[in-house]
Amino acid sequence: MSKLVKKQNMPAGGLKRLGHEAPEVVSVTIGKADFRAPFVSGLEYSAPARGTWNIVHVGMLIPGAHEIFVCAQGCLRGVVLTAAEMGAADRFSTIAIRQNNVLEGDLEGQIIEGVEDIIQKLPEKPPAVLVYTSCIHHFMGCDLELVYRTLREKFPDIDFTDCYMNPIMRKSGLNPDQTMRRQLYSLLKPREKNLRSVSLVGNDFAFDHTSELYALPVSAGYKVREITTCKTYEDYQAMAESSICITTFPAAAAAGQMLEEKLGQKHLYLPFSFDYKEITENLRRLCEVLGIEPMDPAEISRRIDACEQALNEAHELIGQTPVIIDYTAFPRPLSLARLLLAHGFHVTAVYADSFTGDEKEDFEVLSRENPDLLLYPTVHTCMRVAPRENEEKILAVGQKAAYFAGTDYFVNIVEGGGMYGFDGILKLTEMMCRAFREPKDARALIQIKGMGCGCCL
Repeated sequence: MSKLVKKQNMPAGGLKRLGHEAPEVVSVTIGKADFRAPFVSGLEYSAPARGTWNIVHVGMLIPGAHEIFVCAQGCLRGVVLTAAEMGAADRFSTIAIRQNNVLEGDLEGQIIEGVEDIIQKLPEKPPAVLVYTSCIHHFMGCDLELVYRTLREKFPDIDFTDCYMNPIMRKSGLNPDQTMRRQLYSLLKPREKNLRSVSLVGNDFAFDHTSELYALPVSAGYKVREITTCKTYEDYQAMAESSICITTFPAAAAAGQMLEEKLGQKHLYLPFSFDYKEITENLRRLCEVLGIEPMDPAEISRRIDACEQALNEAHELIGQTPVIIDYTAFPRPLSLARLLLAHGFHVTAVYADSFTGDEKEDFEVLSRENPDLLLYPTVHTCMRVAPRENEEKILAVGQKAAYFAGTDYFVNIVEGGGMYGFDGILKLTEMMCRAFREPKDARALIQIKGMGCGCCL
């Protein structure tokens, strides 16, 4: 029996908003912000700036390795698309967890049988398999030690390592990014040490050969190894020969610590920075560990002078055009903001949800000297309705900053782009000048997932 439904009066536009009004955009001046937690954590928004790498991209750095993701089908959609977009679908497989697997308690058997079936159907056996389990395995107390022990017994000629697609790891202990970068080197097997070999660890992009971090060891006769330049699985395993491993990103420090404990490599953390004194100190420590003469003070001064000239020339071009920075471009956006503000640039905002301990000094200095610098979150739900149209020209450093400001004038870079030290400052100023002169199609560029990973779109 049907019911008559009374037609409601509709607004002129034909649509009626249900629920609450759109939230106000959240921002805070750095002078009033809490360094430990500048923004309240809660429901999160994901901006469509996709250039940063995820666990699929990072795992693919191991030459010849095959990735297997084990999780519910809804969770698989994103990682499947990632593998397809980067043209690596042949190195990627999935095992879908269904309700019966949970109810029947056979999660261990499902992984073992699924991985075995996948390996047997591959055209050739891979040298390594990365198995990504998910949060359901931890909720259900899955015996992963049994799983990996069994797989290694079944396939003794294949190296297996445990990787994780687990959102519950994001707020405590090592987060997924830190864990993935650590596990990336977990397959390295002990080898006789080469005292003239050094590894740069945890970076997604190969370091520029002109950067001091790369050039100094090479000039002293060291072999510099990076997973980003490995062509074969043997090249990857040769990284175990290094006597020193160097990390520059906070998320990579755990990988360096693991290599020090497991392989006896001396771990040297030389944090990415835009501060002349910190760069100089990092290079001094590098030379000390390498056992070579430190850089000549006159050469240091020459490089600083070159940076000063480049910054001044960039400022003459860019003038008082607003400059905004986001954390996806560099691991220390406050360090960059501090450098640019000290050289007269009109830096108006930094987009970052939190800051690492490395940025505490930069935060404190900016709080005193530039207290009106605005901080914006990137994942707060209010940012989905943030206005993205500006009448004035804005220069952005980073994809998320470009997206939130709605500007086509931006430096298209993620995660440092291989830059480091004084050489990195010179390259960045050149990129800023070029971005100021030549607008890009931001919409087309920032939606491509995993910048530099290749894409079939």
